[in-house]
Amino acid sequence: MDSRSRRMLGHGAVVMLIGLIAGFGLIMSLIGGFEVFPGKILNFEVPGDASAWARTHLGGITNGMMVILFALFMHVAALPQRQAGQLYWMLVGTGYANTAFYWGGLLSPSRALTIGDNPHGESTIFGVLGFLPALVFAIVLLIAMVIVIRWAFSRA
Repeated sequence: MDSRSRRMLGHGAVVMLIGLIAGFGLIMSLIGGFEVFPGKILNFEVPGDASAWARTHLGGITNGMMVILFALFMHVAALPQRQAGQLYWMLVGTGYANTAFYWGGLLSPSRALTIGDNPHGESTIFGVLGFLPALVFAIVLLIAMVIVIRWAFSRA
């Protein structure tokens, strides 16, 4: 496997690891703390609600899998260097931008859906830091898909 695909696999694993770690936040959100001994829960509050933790957990896992899948695709497809380089930064960037989006949505009443306040709540720095990279890389990911579609249907 070439070094670019290996690094991409690694980045996908990092994104997935962050999503898996959010699973602990989901558990603590659901039970209101941390079970230190069977039946003995150390009670405390975690920021965000259980549905936000579930989105952050599953979103991280899904985005990590997307980056890993594209790393494997790029390796098997033997894309031209230019396209492989473009897809590398586009997909790795998307993985991390979406991770920031889910964590920003977890920590902001606005769910990181807008820069300013919205019907879900007021915006915070977490909302802005989650929204902006996700917005940019949502567009970048669309372009990446066009690159893949053009390659897949090319006559070469």
